Amino acid sequence: MMNCCYLYGRGMLCLKIREQKIKTLTPREAGYTFKLTDKVLLDVRPSNERQKAWVKGSTWIPVFDVDTSSDLNGLSKKAFNFMIGGWWSGSSTMSFNKNFVQQTEEKFSKDTDIILVCQKGLRSIAAAEQLYNAGFENLFWVQGGLEAAEEEDFEREGSQAFKLAGIGGVSEFFGWTDQQRAQAAKEGWGYRLLFTGRLVGAIVLADALFVGAQSIGPLLQQLQPH
Repeated sequence: MMNCCYLYGRGMLCLKIREQKIKTLTPREAGYTFKLTDKVLLDVRPSNERQKAWVKGSTWIPVFDVDTSSDLNGLSKKAFNFMIGGWWSGSSTMSFNKNFVQQTEEKFSKDTDIILVCQKGLRSIAAAEQLYNAGFENLFWVQGGLEAAEEEDFEREGSQAFKLAGIGGVSEFFGWTDQQRAQAAKEGWGYRLLFTGRLVGAIVLADALFVGAQSIGPLLQQLQPH
């Protein structure tokens, strides 16, 4: 639990977890609990992760979501995020959902048993803190999030494995993420060959563009009037 104290700087929240005011579940425990009881599974991930993979029967209310603003401030944030690595990781600029607690209150009473889950287990802590402070009494936090889950832990819907829902960008396209390397170890050579083919294709395309640029240069010079 010391990690969450460090990441959020919220010792009181970690105290709540240690005192079992907010209970901790592993992904496997959360899966069994969701299947066998009437507890709610609340997915607080942003839309770009949710649309790739989600737990069947779960409720979705994001605590942070993809920033869709198109004003100058929003566009500058997106440009900065892209330049500092968004192009590589596929990470998007996020905005805080100010209505998160209200939207949750509209769906569930404050004595509802709610299991909170996100991709890595971090944003669900922030969500748990907000709901606890708003008076929700029975909260459960999934440690490690869906990225720590095995496929058999939950009934999945969507096109991606749970572990891959949080990746994107160039690193995902070429299979250079830790999650994909772990997946490749399970899937075997067929999975690896897909990304090897993409890399070879990119090299061939870059080489063709380079050769084409070299050929076009002299041609343009010849076409210029003397």
